[in-house]
Amino acid sequence: MTTSPGKVTGRVAGSELLSEVAFLARELKTPVINETFAVLGDQARAEGWSHEEYLAAVLGRQVASRTANGTRMRIAAAHFPAIKTIEDFTFDHVPAATRDLVAHLATTTFIAKRDNVVLLGPPGTGKTHLAIALAIKAAEASYPVAFDSATGWINRLAAAHEQGNLERELRKLNRYRLLVIDEVGYLPFDTAAASLFFQLIASRYETGSVVVTSNLAFSRWGETLGDDVVAAATIDRLVHHAQVIALDGESYRTRGHRTGPPPASHTKTT
Repeated sequence: MTTSPGKVTGRVAGSELLSEVAFLARELKTPVINETFAVLGDQARAEGWSHEEYLAAVLGRQVASRTANGTRMRIAAAHFPAIKTIEDFTFDHVPAATRDLVAHLATTTFIAKRDNVVLLGPPGTGKTHLAIALAIKAAEASYPVAFDSATGWINRLAAAHEQGNLERELRKLNRYRLLVIDEVGYLPFDTAAASLFFQLIASRYETGSVVVTSNLAFSRWGETLGDDVVAAATIDRLVHHAQVIALDGESYRTRGHRTGPPPASHTKTT
């Protein structure tokens, strides 16, 4: 084909040139280029594309595939309990100002600023749905994200603490640009758990973003953390750079039970 790998010299016959490009694509580990360059070449000749247009089309296919694969990997690594999107959320009972705020948060600029989002409201009002949806937007924007319930995060930190690795685990979690902490307040914490939760929030302060959901108003967080002082210190760090969204209204599940099931795309979580 050519005198050396990766170097095309002179005019090469059509079949040999195709083999050469395929070889180069394999060497570059760009499988989508290998799969599409010949078809796009035919299209380019038929439609009179310039060399630059053809090159942009081939590279664009490879980049789009790599981006999509990266997004899928980040979403899989986040361990969401379900896939929920902003587009699937029903805003019928949400004030216009809140809709605008959610739309702004969906741009993920809050993550670049290391800000937080706190979603408060009774069960069934869509807090978890929005939390997951925002995290998926973050994954699509190439941010590493992770999801768990408040209890799940505490159990993870408690295991690390028992092994003497708490600080290392907190540093490991700080590699994620966004953590989702779901269902704060559903189960009360003992003193040790409350301390671990405070340390998790404190470790993220101005270093990484969190999205927190809770069925309790801040005035009641002392109940779940078991200590008003710890609760105040936790809330102070959480909301210093945060958007707090209150979601009110009837539970989607209760409404669906009374009126019949909603369309599948509108099914909500807590």
